[in-house]
Amino acid sequence: MSNSSAPHNQTLSRGSYSESSRVAEILRQETVGGFILLVATVLAVILANSPAADFYFGVRDAEVGAHVPGFHHLMMTVSEWAADGLLVVFFFLTGLELKKEFVVGDLHDPGKAIVPIAAAFGGVAVPALIFAAINFSNPSALHGWAIPTATDIAFAVAVISAVGTALPSALRIFLLTLAVVDDLIAIFIIAIFYTTGFKLTYLLLALIPIALFWLIAHKGETMFHLKPLASWLILLPLGIVTWALFLESGIHATISGVILGFCVPVVYNKKSRAADAPAGLAEVLEHRLRPLSTGFCVPVFAFFSAGVAMGGFGGLAKALTDSVALGIMLGLVLGKTIGITLTTWLVTRFRKANLDPDIAWVDVIGLAMTAGIGFTVSLLVAELSFGPGSEHTENAKIAILVGSVSAAILGSLVLSRRNKHYKELTEKESLDSDEDGIPDVFTDNGSRLGGGAKRAD
Repeated sequence: MSNSSAPHNQTLSRGSYSESSRVAEILRQETVGGFILLVATVLAVILANSPAADFYFGVRDAEVGAHVPGFHHLMMTVSEWAADGLLVVFFFLTGLELKKEFVVGDLHDPGKAIVPIAAAFGGVAVPALIFAAINFSNPSALHGWAIPTATDIAFAVAVISAVGTALPSALRIFLLTLAVVDDLIAIFIIAIFYTTGFKLTYLLLALIPIALFWLIAHKGETMFHLKPLASWLILLPLGIVTWALFLESGIHATISGVILGFCVPVVYNKKSRAADAPAGLAEVLEHRLRPLSTGFCVPVFAFFSAGVAMGGFGGLAKALTDSVALGIMLGLVLGKTIGITLTTWLVTRFRKANLDPDIAWVDVIGLAMTAGIGFTVSLLVAELSFGPGSEHTENAKIAILVGSVSAAILGSLVLSRRNKHYKELTEKESLDSDEDGIPDVFTDNGSRLGGGAKRAD
């Protein structure tokens, strides 16, 4: 729903050049990760439903590890190592990104952050309510209420990149900010609702390597810029000890990655300048670790988590009619769309803030649909909710796949049409510029001032 007059406070604008460049860099990273993740998922599903199924499940369920005095959880299956071990890298990067957004990013400005933050909470609450309403009479199934609340940033960004090349950068920033807040909510959900057998002693012991990690990361910031190997030799061992202690404490081990991410300095300061670094340490470490996370850790987790034996069309139909599966699919496809769109509308209405005149509400609906792609964190929460081997777990994974694909298709259909609209708008603006022979000047939000007009300082 476009506004004909200039809004009192524009919530979404077409974005400045610097914003567009920043978002483009993020999109390039996440798009590759989304493609690799898709390949790993498809391969897992094929193997789990092929003559090689016994081999696949044999590898997935094989126990590996070591017996260490005082540590009783270091002997795990391959799939558990992927979920509890490799995903720590993903959550460490999430911690880095969250701290960066809160310190110097969009979440630092309450005025800019309130809409995507509220939208993220709406996109979590409505799917959870839909799932709870469907499974209210089944206590065992109700434990999976948090499964449809997550948004997979890699897949969502991959969809936006594929069909939305001409979409305003503000829409992309909105999705990225929303997904970051969504991750933060998911972290709290996992830490609070999926902690089992809590042991305070191990958590208190974990404070020692965490404190050392924080101290060394700040004191040795220049060294870590100049000598990348130092972070592997010094910070990684402290991270492993922290992870092991969290694993024993009963709090999900991936939370340790988030906490360690918050221990890394973000601001570009004199130590960074002394090392002639391009950015603060948090951003530098993020660039170093992103290929490991998107190219290996997350795809391996998906490979061992997404492989479910569907049992043909009959088994698929049975799985999708389970109340758990229905709650997940409706939560992802309808819940995310309703929650994000409705919350955005309410916040913009009561804060007297409007969308940019060039952006319609259908754009927000398309983004909300795309946010229904819940995969990595949803699969993790499914395993935490019901445990390996449970029928609910298998049905939940099938529903996550079906719901995510449905959300991706619906979001793509809406955004591809809007992309065509913005592409035609850009071409028209270009023609207008050519006709009068004088380049048109545009404001930061994309409004045309006309040929020869000067931008205000």
